[in-house]
Amino acid sequence: MELKTTFNTSIKTTLSYDEENLVKNIESVKASIPAHLKQYIVEQDSTRYTSKDQAVWRYILRQLSSFLSENAHECYLDGLKKTGITVDEIPSIDSMCEKLQEFGWAAVPVSGFIPPSAFMELQSLGILPIASDMRTGDHILYTPAPDIVHEAAGHAPILIDPAFANYLKKYASIAKKALISKEDLDQYEAIRELSDIKEDPTSTPEDIQKAEEKLDHINANMKNVSEAALLGRMNWWTAEYGLIGDIDNPKIYGAGLLSSLGEAKECLKDHVKKIPLTVDCVDYAYDITEPQPQLFVAKDFNRLSEVLDDLANTMAFRRGGVYGLEKAISAETVNTVELNSGLQASGQLVDILKDKTGECFYYRFEGPCQLSVGGHEIEGHNKDYHSHGFSSPLGPVKGYDECLSWASDQDLALLGIEVNKQACVEFESGIIVEGLVVSTHRTPRKELCLISFENCTMTYEGRTLFDPSWGTFDMAVGSKAVSVFTGPADRIAYGITDSFAKKRVPQRVLSDSDVKLNKFYQNVRKWRQSNSFDKASFSDFYSELQSSYPEEWLIRLELLEWVYQQTETAELQEKLKKDLLSIANEHPNKARVIQDGLAIADQQVQ
Repeated sequence: MELKTTFNTSIKTTLSYDEENLVKNIESVKASIPAHLKQYIVEQDSTRYTSKDQAVWRYILRQLSSFLSENAHECYLDGLKKTGITVDEIPSIDSMCEKLQEFGWAAVPVSGFIPPSAFMELQSLGILPIASDMRTGDHILYTPAPDIVHEAAGHAPILIDPAFANYLKKYASIAKKALISKEDLDQYEAIRELSDIKEDPTSTPEDIQKAEEKLDHINANMKNVSEAALLGRMNWWTAEYGLIGDIDNPKIYGAGLLSSLGEAKECLKDHVKKIPLTVDCVDYAYDITEPQPQLFVAKDFNRLSEVLDDLANTMAFRRGGVYGLEKAISAETVNTVELNSGLQASGQLVDILKDKTGECFYYRFEGPCQLSVGGHEIEGHNKDYHSHGFSSPLGPVKGYDECLSWASDQDLALLGIEVNKQACVEFESGIIVEGLVVSTHRTPRKELCLISFENCTMTYEGRTLFDPSWGTFDMAVGSKAVSVFTGPADRIAYGITDSFAKKRVPQRVLSDSDVKLNKFYQNVRKWRQSNSFDKASFSDFYSELQSSYPEEWLIRLELLEWVYQQTETAELQEKLKKDLLSIANEHPNKARVIQDGLAIADQQVQ
């Protein structure tokens, strides 16, 4: 059955029935993504991948498949197949998305680094963000920037294991609540800038040095290790650089190792210390520019979730109280304080007052604030209405033994709190709120969470905390903060925050020489696909290649692998191998990748 349809509104093509359903599936996944996250989704433009990009992909995947068949977790090679990843071609992320849906996941293309908070929120929804950019040949062993090798060939295959997939979703749901500091955001921007500059072939040494100095300055001046940083370390030592199984003979499952030829081969050697995985892994910082001196080994994937729970129990979203409030103040970012009434106040918390026992009885936000219940903004209580901040007493009210949120309308009347009547509410802390009650608000579970006053004064020991001239006083009801977590409670209604800043990886601009070189790679790719061979044509081709690109090793390796498949080409094989070894001798920095490439090529003729 053939159906005529339109894809991406600009390209008309004929799709089979299965292909049409694929388009519907992908579009439905993208349509389900919350609005504040859609800004990071890009279109994977496969036409941007050059023939050399395809050769780089092929080289990496052949190397990885060979080494990891023995050294990766047993599900890795099977996972490559089941997620639609092949050796010979950079994968379609849309096609991967369809494959991943069989395992309860989906995938979307993004551009390079996206903010950690956005990455985690997508993963918590079961959506794997895949950087659609492809590393250059200069970074064939390792790239400082996220790319499709790392995301597709690293992260995706292990998702076929249910225990690991469950851990990754659980991790993301916890990490998206971790308090992120202004220092974290500055560091993230500096890391992204440095990685983009390093991956850009047009960058100068001066550009790289300047970006490195900026990151070094930020790192040297960071005062606190935030929850987000601790979760980042947890992610690094598990999903990115984790080992699994026997401590004396572990296997690789971390995507950073699975997608890095250099580190994959080094990490299992004795000079890299192996440590059993516990929550103490978050005490170990890491340097993304250096090989890791130690790695952590989980006995199995279930152990990951156990350690994650140990870490989550130390976090503000579970602990709440003064601990969480003070963490939010030090973060200097937009966070949410949730009370036991269900009310959620979101904004930048700047101050709290504590009694002699150390309990908080007053808190204050500055700047735009939002009030929500259950993650949904209360009508009329958006950041425009609360543009100058929000503050409220916290704790028990005199004359009522329970939290005021549990009071019925009759209970409130006994306390003198009735709509359209003057009220005086005195808290055990000594805070007094006096004014005309104009409205109350209850949660869907009927807890009282908000009382609004006109002509209101809030005082504490002679200090004015709210003046009638400031307008309506909206008093949050609750006796304690039960949870404190990052970002606004209703992200869609609140809008974009600094932690969700959007950037795009600059599109690579090819020089005339690059364009010409890619034509050489394109010819080799066509020859392999058609399996045609003509010695005369090959001789002319190779002569021009020698003249124009005498040091381009990867295309010679591609040619050697192809020539191995032809008959009566022993002389050509020897010439290509001799030229490759010559390049390796003249350029020691290329020797390793050439030797590894030759080893794989030789395997196909053995």
